[in-house]
Amino acid sequence: MVLARNIVGIIGNVISFGLFLSPVPTFYRIHKKKAVEGFQPYPYLCTVLNCVCWMFYGLPIVVEDNILVFTINSIGLVIELIYLTIYCIYANDQTKRRRVGLVLLIEALFTAAMVAIAMIFFKFKHRALFVGIICDVFNIIMYASPLAIWKKVIATKSVEYMPFWLSVAGFANGVCWTIYALIKLDIFILVSNGLGAIFGATQLGLYGYYYLLGKSKIEDDGKPAEAQLSNQPAV
Repeated sequence: MVLARNIVGIIGNVISFGLFLSPVPTFYRIHKKKAVEGFQPYPYLCTVLNCVCWMFYGLPIVVEDNILVFTINSIGLVIELIYLTIYCIYANDQTKRRRVGLVLLIEALFTAAMVAIAMIFFKFKHRALFVGIICDVFNIIMYASPLAIWKKVIATKSVEYMPFWLSVAGFANGVCWTIYALIKLDIFILVSNGLGAIFGATQLGLYGYYYLLGKSKIEDDGKPAEAQLSNQPAV
């Protein structure tokens, strides 16, 4: 059972690592243009806090035998901080840099408070409950973040704004960590990643429906629908 859990956890680490690297083209574009343009740092700031919370959850002082949760979130934290460093380098005014710095400071204070409360006020057997609920809240928010893209896909009846392989990776990530949580029951990893798997399956279903709808429109009209004329996102 331990071996099976470790194997699934390693696979989960690999998939999660790929998801952490998915914004690389965006930051390559920022580096190439030497400007952040309309890109916002908030998704990466949110991911930083999510990683830090799960790193703490993965420590043996909170939950035993969860080192693979700690490792991938440590790697993710480093990657996200690199993204934010690139953003700050190419931000065209001090206000954007100060905003990033302020949010990171607030997150650091929040993390310090969470750790202090967990260690001082909760015994070991109750510590996972406190930290796990916080982790689940942030993880569910992260998994639900593509809802805005779903709205755009439904409105335009086009999958242009929904990358297929990124959707597959998100679904696979949710499924993998759900299995990991079921092998040795971890309710907090199970809840957020189970919901993540459901969100991922829904997103793939949405992709399949509107992809086929788009193909049928091309066959009926002899040309792509208006929303499909551009291959690039409008950002």
